[in-house]
Amino acid sequence: MTTLTTEYLQENCERYIPNPDIPKWCQSFFFNFYDRATKTGAFIRIGIMENAGETNCMAVFFREGKPLFTRVNLNLPYTKERMDPGMKVAGITMQAIKSLQTSQVKVETSDFLADLEWDLLHPMADSIAMEGDSETNSIARELCYIHPEGFCRVKGKITLRTGEVIQIDDKGFRDVSAGPRNWAGVQHYRLAWPIFDNGMACVAVHAITDEGSSYQKILHDGEKWLRIDKVQEEIVYNDDEVSFKSVRWKVWDETGRLWDFTGKPLFVWTTPFDTFMMVDQMMEYTLSDGTIGYGMGEGGFAFPWKGNGN
Repeated sequence: MTTLTTEYLQENCERYIPNPDIPKWCQSFFFNFYDRATKTGAFIRIGIMENAGETNCMAVFFREGKPLFTRVNLNLPYTKERMDPGMKVAGITMQAIKSLQTSQVKVETSDFLADLEWDLLHPMADSIAMEGDSETNSIARELCYIHPEGFCRVKGKITLRTGEVIQIDDKGFRDVSAGPRNWAGVQHYRLAWPIFDNGMACVAVHAITDEGSSYQKILHDGEKWLRIDKVQEEIVYNDDEVSFKSVRWKVWDETGRLWDFTGKPLFVWTTPFDTFMMVDQMMEYTLSDGTIGYGMGEGGFAFPWKGNGN
């Protein structure tokens, strides 16, 4: 069996990577976008747990805060296909057109069609590797060994059953991961993935696990990826205690610069995973200088209820 070094995992993350030694071994492929002109966005994911013999997928599209299309399947049969050379699960197709650069994502049903392309604006960076403590990071132990992320230009079109065509041309994130996916070891997490109009993009994840707090945190300042040395977040929840009412994140990059931004939700979607659930939110973010950005804001919560981190 090939030695699964970090370098090997990163280079081959869109391809088939087996690991029979970890029962909950997972390969995950996730895409999101928000098009401000049409107020339309989506969260799309395929996750494959080979040793459990399971595949899960979701494709959730929305416009002006309301769902357009929702398909969520959480216990499908295993598929041996991967993004490179291409895979199709429950009407959702993902294909690496150019490895680790350009990806095509399609959703094809009898009454909804989406054909979109994610093209990286900068090479992806692995927030686990850049954090530099994968041996002690509980996120790495419980959720993934690698987690390359990048922000992209997203173009394409969506065709509704009415015949209406929505043209998409804006930005979005994508990530790919490989490693264990043990939600039982995670009590709660919250994250921010904004892409700002000045070129800054941020990956800030704070997870509270059974072994303590851990982070995924990197930042692109418009020119290069940087480590984040310090994170402070303030999350105000709605009365349901799971969806965000407002957020404020303060992150200091490795050069000492402070990036201070707030966020408000534009769309909220809840996905259950047995004894865990995710609350995906598309957010409008604002830097302290007034620069606008859009991107994910997400929370995860364990059952029985262990709190929301506040």
